[in-house]
Amino acid sequence: MENLWRDSDAEATVEAYAGKGINRDLALRTYTTRLLGGEPRLVLHGGGNTSVKTVVSDLVGDEWEVLCVKGSGWDMGTIEPQGLPAVKIAPLLKARKLQTLSDEDMVTLQRANLIDPASPNPSVEALLHAFLPHKFVDHTHSTAILAIADQSSSKQMSAAVFGTKMGFVPYIMPGFALAKAAAEVFDRDPGVDGLILDKHGIFTFGDTAKEAYDRMIHYVTLAEDYVRQHGRKPYKAASLPQTIAASGDIAAMLRGAVAVARGEGRYDRMVGEFRTSPEILEFVNAAEVEDLASRGVSTPDLSIRIKTGPLVLPAPDAETIQDFRGVIDERVAAFIADYTEYFRANDARDDVKRTMLDPMPRLTLVPGLGMFGHGRTLKDARIAVDVGEMWIEAARDAESVGRFEPVSRPDLFDLEYWSLEQAKLAGAKPKPLTGQVAFVTGGAGAIGAATAKLFAREGAHVVVADLDPGRAGDIARAIGNHSIGVECNVTDPASVRAAFDRAVATFGGVDILVSNAGAAWEGAIATLDDGLLRKSFELNFFSHQLVAQNAVRIMKQQRTGGALLFNASKQAVNPGAKFGAYGLPKAATLFLSRQYALEHGVDGIRSNAVNADRIRSGLLDDEMISKRAAARGLSVKDYMGGNLLGQEVTAEDVAQAFLHHALAERTTADVTTVDGGNIAAALR
Repeated sequence: MENLWRDSDAEATVEAYAGKGINRDLALRTYTTRLLGGEPRLVLHGGGNTSVKTVVSDLVGDEWEVLCVKGSGWDMGTIEPQGLPAVKIAPLLKARKLQTLSDEDMVTLQRANLIDPASPNPSVEALLHAFLPHKFVDHTHSTAILAIADQSSSKQMSAAVFGTKMGFVPYIMPGFALAKAAAEVFDRDPGVDGLILDKHGIFTFGDTAKEAYDRMIHYVTLAEDYVRQHGRKPYKAASLPQTIAASGDIAAMLRGAVAVARGEGRYDRMVGEFRTSPEILEFVNAAEVEDLASRGVSTPDLSIRIKTGPLVLPAPDAETIQDFRGVIDERVAAFIADYTEYFRANDARDDVKRTMLDPMPRLTLVPGLGMFGHGRTLKDARIAVDVGEMWIEAARDAESVGRFEPVSRPDLFDLEYWSLEQAKLAGAKPKPLTGQVAFVTGGAGAIGAATAKLFAREGAHVVVADLDPGRAGDIARAIGNHSIGVECNVTDPASVRAAFDRAVATFGGVDILVSNAGAAWEGAIATLDDGLLRKSFELNFFSHQLVAQNAVRIMKQQRTGGALLFNASKQAVNPGAKFGAYGLPKAATLFLSRQYALEHGVDGIRSNAVNADRIRSGLLDDEMISKRAAARGLSVKDYMGGNLLGQEVTAEDVAQAFLHHALAERTTADVTTVDGGNIAAALR
C-alpha cells in the first residue's frame, strides 16, 4: 500500500489550520486521518477512528489534557478538526479501574467530559484510544488485515505475518471490555507497534502522526505481501447460461422483491445501485459464492450496512427472463426466513426487549452480472456496494490463504442490535417519499421544475426529463438528493424508452410518473390546420400514453404499485374559444388517466390528474399572459388573479397538488383542480 504522507502537505495543513486557532497536534491528526479515510481498503463510510492526546483551552481559558478522537457521524476521508471532539482524558483513565461499565454509562462519561458540549459523541472506541499511552493512535478495518484476522487460526497466522511487533487481541465487541482487554495486551508487551483485533481490524500508534500512519501502512503492506506470496486461487468458476440477461432486465424485479411490505398495499421501497467489474465478476461467478456469502461479513461493523451478508441469486438466463421474478421471490423469502431465525435464536439469549429490523438484504450478488446494493436512499445503496467490494476482497484473500471464517452470528447479532447502534437508527426519520423514484416530464419548465424540487425535498430521487438535457441537468443538480437530468423527447418512443432505462439503471426502477410535458396552440376549430391539431395530439395526448406505458411496464415488474399523475387542463372540462387544438387532446388525457385507474388498480397503480389554469410556465409565458390580459381589457395582475379567490396560482401550487396525489394512497381516478376557483371548470 502506498504511503501518501508528504512533508509539504502536512506543513501546509498545519499552516492553514493555525489561522483558525487549531494547534499543530490536531492539524496533523486531521491530515493523517484524511489520508487513511481516503483509502477504501482501510476505511469505508464512517468506519475506523483516530485520536491524538493534546492540550486545549476551554471558554474561560483553562487548559486541559484531552483526547481528541473521531466523533460519531464523521467520515475520516473528509474530516475537519471539529470532527475530533476533545474529551478530558483524566476521567477516562480513571474508568480503567472499573470492573464493568455499561455502554450507556460509557457514553455518559465521555459526553460529560467534552470540552465543547455541542460536540458529537466521541467514538465508542474512545476508551481504547485513551488507555493506550501513545500520543497518536490509528484504527482501520483494512481488508488485507481482515484476510489474516478472519481465520480460525488467526492468532498463529498473525504471528507468522507480523512476528512479535504486533499484539493480538481476541474478539470482543467494541466498548469498555475491548478497551480494557486491548490495554492489557499492550501492557504485557509495550514494545509492540500496534494491535491486531481478531475479526475486527488493526490499531497502530506512535509519538508522532507520521509514525502512527507509517506503521499502519507498513503492517497493512506486510499483510498484502503475505496474501500475494502465499495465496492460492480460492475458487473455481461455475457454469453459466449461454446468454445472460442484462442488469436492466432484472433491476426493477429485484427492487420490488426487496421492498418491505407494511400491509394493505403499502411498502417501504428501496433504491437500487448496480456495480460490476472483473474482480466482482470473478467472485460472483465462483461455484463457491453461496457458501462464502453464507459465512457472514468480514468485520462486524458491516452488519449495519449489509446485515448478515449478501443474498445470492442464480445467473439470469435471457431465454427465460420472464420467469426470473419467481426465482428472485423464492431467494428473498429464504433470506427473510434465515434472518428471522437468526434474530429469534439470538434474541432469546437474554431478557432484553428488541424489535427486529426489516429482514431484507442490502447486497445481492448475481452471477454473470455483478452486484446490486439496496438502500432507502441512493446513498445507502451505494454504501452497500462499496462495502460489498471490500467484503469480496477480504473474503477472497482470506480464503486464498486459509479459510474465510469471520465473526460468529451471535457476536454479529450483538453488534447489529447494539443499543448504541439502535439509538442511531431510531434517530433517522424517513421523509414521506424516501425510497421512491419520481419521473417528471417537462422537467425544465416551471411546473416540472417546481414539482421536481418539491418531490426531492420530500425524500424522492427525481428523474428530471426534458427535451433540453442541459437545463434538465442543471435543475437536477440544483434540487439535489442524487436527482438526475435526462434527455427525453416525449413524442419519440425510442427517446422515452431510453430515458426510463436510464432511470432504472440509476435507481433500480420508477414509482411515480408526473406526466407534465405539453404546449398550447391557438386557432379557430373550423379552420384549424390539420397538421397543427395532429401535432398537438402527439404532444398533449399520445406522449402521456407513451410515458405511462413505460412507467406501468416498470411498475408491474416491481409489483409494489405506483402513481401515474397527469397534468390535465381546465380546457379538458371548460373549453375556451380558439383553444380546441389544446383542449381536445387534454380532454383525451383526462380520460386516459381514468382508463389507467380502471385497468391498473388491480396492480396497485393509482392514476390521477391535476387540472390547472393560468400558471406561469412554458404554456403561458409573460408575453402570452400580457396579450390575453389586454384582449380582455385587464391588467396582468387582474387576469392572473381572475378567480374566485382573487389570487394568482403558481407552479408551486400545482406541485403541491401532485405531491398530494403521490401521497394519497387510497385515491385514484381523481382530478384535483388548481385554479383559484373557476365554477365553469369545476368537476363537481
